[in-house]
Amino acid sequence: MVKAIWNGAVLAESDQTIVVEGNHYFPPDAINREFFRASSHHTVCHWKGQASYYDIEVDGQVNKNAAWYYPAPSDLARQIAGYVAFWRGVKVETGASAPETAAL
Repeated sequence: MVKAIWNGAVLAESDQTIVVEGNHYFPPDAINREFFRASSHHTVCHWKGQASYYDIEVDGQVNKNAAWYYPAPSDLARQIAGYVAFWRGVKVETGASAPETAAL
């Protein structure tokens, strides 16, 4: 099982993450939405497309733009459409038995 943790809270948990460029992308139904707030921040990846971001809020503390996803990725990255990845201090823990898909 792969978990994303920040400020003591489990933000996401799944055994079906997709690993792209060293980042675990969690399926949309694996995230605990109570901690996610839409952000107006966007970036562009030359091969995946435009990324949208979430701020993470746990116990009144906010980690701005700490999660990202591709709502409409390029054809090359279509497998991660809507999947969520993390950075900015969010710890991603992998279990030894967690299957990973590194197709991209």
